[in-house]
Amino acid sequence: MHPRIKSVKALDNYLLLITFDNNVIKKYNCKEKFKDPLFSILKNKVFFKSIKVDPGGYGVSWNDELDLSEYELWTRGQAT
Repeated sequence: MHPRIKSVKALDNYLLLITFDNNVIKKYNCKEKFKDPLFSILKNKVFFKSIKVDPGGYGVSWNDELDLSEYELWTRGQAT
């Protein structure tokens, strides 16, 4: 089981700063997701900054259709 997400902050250059419930902090680069047409809306910086933690900390989301799991963020995020 992976740690759950405690908080997320959208940084400049399409990076997410994620704090997990074990107090590990990682950065996740969303630019790699732009290849997927579904995620291309993230290029809109106002929309990108509207991210929030899902209930229970199992992921983060921008809306009901666009999200990332805690697994993705934990395994592909870079420790700070």
